[in-house]
Amino acid sequence: MGTVVLVHGIGNLVRGAPPEQAAELKAAAAADRLRKGLDAAGLSHVPLPGLVMAYYAHQLADDYRPERQSADAATLEDLTRAQEDEAWEWLETAGAARPPEGQAGMLSPLRWAVNRIVEQRARDARPAARERLAELLSRLVVATLQDTDAYTSRPGRRKAVRATVAQAVRDHGARVVVAHSLGSVVAYETLHAHPDLEIDLLLTLGSPLGLPAVMRKLDPEPTAGRGARPPGVRHWVNIADVGDLVALPRELGGAFPVDVHATTDIGLFDPHTLGGYLAAGLTAAALAPHCAG
Repeated sequence: MGTVVLVHGIGNLVRGAPPEQAAELKAAAAADRLRKGLDAAGLSHVPLPGLVMAYYAHQLADDYRPERQSADAATLEDLTRAQEDEAWEWLETAGAARPPEGQAGMLSPLRWAVNRIVEQRARDARPAARERLAELLSRLVVATLQDTDAYTSRPGRRKAVRATVAQAVRDHGARVVVAHSLGSVVAYETLHAHPDLEIDLLLTLGSPLGLPAVMRKLDPEPTAGRGARPPGVRHWVNIADVGDLVALPRELGGAFPVDVHATTDIGLFDPHTLGGYLAAGLTAAALAPHCAG
């Protein structure tokens, strides 16, 4: 049975734990969710693969010290001007429009737009549930933009993160990489930067690779609007939740040579987490052929 390397996405910093322990905790949690996914797919007889988390969240933080990290989360109002422009580009891709003059009321325009998306997607939900979903999506936008900037803004940091992922693949002889959210960007760049890594399956989950703001920052840069397949990747499957605000545009905008695109539904209030994707039968079914080998 082979080893599967997981590459996590946004918001995965484990406070108060050294990187090695954080990686083990994340891998154990992922194993529990994947077991649920195999059960949901009618594949309870399939053995779990060995899961290793390529943990890099601490490398995105300045002056990383577990005991000094704040639990305070940034908000839409904390975005820089450049990030705000990217947020609008993103939300407009999701179908939101800027508010007419004076219509946002006491809300910031970005928050107003997020609320409109929630009204479209959860119009039958109770007001308290819609409010909770709007806050969840707001945090998702902020975390994605800030963590993407943290990864792409410094060449040394970017190289170190990619080295972490490459080392995890090499050390365990992994032939399968499962990359979630920002982790799909990291994995894509890592496999380009280390062409000697040969992967039977690259499985991307909730990937923002097709977002214009992300594509502009990719290394290597897309050519004529299209990204290249990492040379060592034999098969690439991309799975997106129908309500995942990060996995836009659909099917990575048709800009990447993916072999199979598929959609799943992991729930209105869990539209983007790695655990939600791993617990989905569709994800488990994509991994199952590689679990018994």
